[in-house]
Amino acid sequence: MSDTASSEIDTRPRPPAGSLPRFDTALVPRQSISGRALVAVVAIMTFLASITTGAVILIGSAASDWQSEVAREVTIQVIPAPGRDMDASVEKAAALARGFPGIGDVQPYSKAQSSKLLEPWLGSGLTLEELPVPRLIVIKIAPGAAPDISALRDALAKQVPGALLDDHRGWVERMRAMAGTAVAGGIAILILVVAATMLSVTFATRGAMATNKPVIEVLHFVGAKNGFIAGHFQRHFLALGLQGGVLGGGTALLVFAIAGLLSRGFAGTPAGEQTAALFGSFSIGLGGYVAVLAQVMLIALVTALTSRHTVNRTLEAID
Repeated sequence: MSDTASSEIDTRPRPPAGSLPRFDTALVPRQSISGRALVAVVAIMTFLASITTGAVILIGSAASDWQSEVAREVTIQVIPAPGRDMDASVEKAAALARGFPGIGDVQPYSKAQSSKLLEPWLGSGLTLEELPVPRLIVIKIAPGAAPDISALRDALAKQVPGALLDDHRGWVERMRAMAGTAVAGGIAILILVVAATMLSVTFATRGAMATNKPVIEVLHFVGAKNGFIAGHFQRHFLALGLQGGVLGGGTALLVFAIAGLLSRGFAGTPAGEQTAALFGSFSIGLGGYVAVLAQVMLIALVTALTSRHTVNRTLEAID
């Protein structure tokens, strides 16, 4: 054999028979416009889901604090009546409450203090002498105690005319209903976010398959298994889902961190105290951070599995 002929023989190693093909470029374009758009969509969805989760945690925590605080207090109202000695009635009701088992602190309100409670609604500078303003007695239940509120109510009704006991049960039920509604609304929003993410990934996967349709059909007809082709798409969209999830979840955590700093900065002001009373310190705690990270992983997993399912369905249609 001549030197010329031997030089034309290809001596490069050949892949073994049955091995999977290797690509110099990715089967799915990594930096396509549709890929960047999907990252933006996933980031927005993750941000909305994280904000919703954080808001539900804040509302639930605040409602729990309200319920525990309100449940540890009861209020006695002494209603004015003609010929009734209000001061004597208030002192008698307070003394009865102090001697009742399970009662901690008892604080009677003076007439001036009771009238001052009406200033947020009626304004200051009003003369309330002729109005039947009730006198209040705030009772705090001792820690760990469970006094018989019904027995205290009956005792007040018998011994102190015009004394009414309010255990705030209606407020507690409203708070519990509000917290339950907030949690249900948050779960509904999360379900919508996941559904919208799945739809977005489905359209993006079909678009990527349409762009690479000739390559996919060739691989399919030469014997490449559906799992091999779907694996490329799954890894690609898993990376996109992680990227978008980290952007959206990280931005949401940054928003909560800034809100927490602002709430501490406004502490002591009327607006700050009102906000703190409604939402607490804007700290979602360790559980909130774990929930946001779990959502990032969930949305990335949903993105990958949705793309794989879409590819398999499409390849089955080709068969």
